[in-house]
Amino acid sequence: MEITFKIKRFNELSTVELYSLLQLRSEVFVVEQNCVYQDIDGKDEKALHVLGYYNGDLAAYSRLFNKGYYFDETSIGRVVVSPKYRDKKFGHDLMRVSIEAIKENFNETAITISAQEYLKKFYESHGFIQTSEMYLEDDIPHIQMKRS
Repeated sequence: MEITFKIKRFNELSTVELYSLLQLRSEVFVVEQNCVYQDIDGKDEKALHVLGYYNGDLAAYSRLFNKGYYFDETSIGRVVVSPKYRDKKFGHDLMRVSIEAIKENFNETAITISAQEYLKKFYESHGFIQTSEMYLEDDIPHIQMKRS
């Protein structure tokens, strides 16, 4: 069985899909990473949402922004894989689909991300290069990375 992806604008998300993606983000970014921050940040309405399903479960997720919203280039954020599916390496599928969705929906190839520093090699494997020194975002070490 493989992961299957849906790409939706905010107003296309069902309440079940919205609940699932917020639940996954909270599980990982707030609880697992022990980081108290405002995940529901008012930016989801402007994003394109990438939802990866495995056996009917939301296993992977990211949100995409057109250029000029977060950075001068398009961006990918809230990249997350459910802890119960990390052994399946769905993060790589998620990044490939996210990069392709940016090309198809925004007609862009230049992408900037704010990456958690420990994931540098993962993002490098998808063509990103580090473009900043380490900085703290919500008390977690991050680096800016770009892909052209």
